[in-house]
Amino acid sequence: MRILLVSSYLPYPLYAGGEIRLYNLLKRLAKNHTITLICEKRNKQTAADIAEVKKFCKKVITVDRKKQWTIRNILKTGISAKPFLLTGHTHPEMKALIAKELEENTFDIIHVETFYVLQNVPETKIPIVLVEHNIEYLVYKRFVDKASFALRPLLSFDILKLKREEEKSWDRVTRLVAVSEIEKQLMQRADVAVVPNGVDLVQFNEKNIDVALQRKKKKVLFIGDFRWIQNQDSAKWIISEIWPKIQQLSLKEGLATELWIVGRTIPENIKQLGKDNTIVFDEHATQATSEIFQEADLLLAPIRIGGGTQYKILESMAIGTPVVTTPLSANALGAKNQENIFAAETAEDLAKQVVAVLTDMKVYKTISTNARKFVEEKYSWETITRDLEKVYKSV
Repeated sequence: MRILLVSSYLPYPLYAGGEIRLYNLLKRLAKNHTITLICEKRNKQTAADIAEVKKFCKKVITVDRKKQWTIRNILKTGISAKPFLLTGHTHPEMKALIAKELEENTFDIIHVETFYVLQNVPETKIPIVLVEHNIEYLVYKRFVDKASFALRPLLSFDILKLKREEEKSWDRVTRLVAVSEIEKQLMQRADVAVVPNGVDLVQFNEKNIDVALQRKKKKVLFIGDFRWIQNQDSAKWIISEIWPKIQQLSLKEGLATELWIVGRTIPENIKQLGKDNTIVFDEHATQATSEIFQEADLLLAPIRIGGGTQYKILESMAIGTPVVTTPLSANALGAKNQENIFAAETAEDLAKQVVAVLTDMKVYKTISTNARKFVEEKYSWETITRDLEKVYKSV
């Protein structure tokens, strides 16, 4: 097929989940399809990054991503029917480039990554497949529910606008794709396809569990892109509520633990929370992500805001590093509590789960082995690419 792929981001380097997903899909789709990519590019992304993506595309066209948090965007949102997120991604240059490609070339399908750039795609008879990584208005709603009382009315009004625009985008496209069954049910459209996130099973190879169990000090990992509010929320929750409880329980069990927080540009307000000498902030990790999961003894990923399938969880499971998370993330994956993952709602229960798995070698081995098998069966990129191709063929 000849595919015009419109994206809100250039999928390289592989710093965040969206980039990992699209890069791996492009890599595999390129074997059977011809792809033209039109996308927004951040200032830090280079010509070398574009060249890496060009390996899999007939053509890559980029436009500079506009700054989202500007006075101009805030004021425009205040007097516009558009929500703040759409205001920041309204891009006349991108719209003109898409129109030019549609006029000069023939495409079988238009694939759009994230609904907020769909507004830049002109009206066309070509089938459009929209891939939603999250239901965006729900991500923001969960954040607003935790915001200060004074800000809530203003932010809530923007979310109403966001909900309206997101649901309108679902009605416009030929086929809608979610990344988990949870999002599919919430979209309330009969033909929603589920194409989940995946893992490179060669890169994220299974760890030697026996070597891991011999470590005297246990590393509890939290890793994330701190541009996203769900990762900021999780880190704050861990440091302020969950980690103190883990330390109390560890002391009773004679267990030595360290909290390893990995991510670029960790906000200062998060660092200020972690004065404990058992907490290590690592903004300049030199290891590959797979090596970080190999070194960690457990991934603590208590996601309260957001949806979709979390890459960090899939990657940790693929390596065999046990995961403790919330039901929100476990259910999105279809993972089973106590079988291939641990899930709990409260800080106290999450802490108990962490200490329990780190002190029981039999449980650790069982969960590690089951997690790897689970990912092999459901989340390889080859399987996921075939699922996406089925969606293309259906339209």
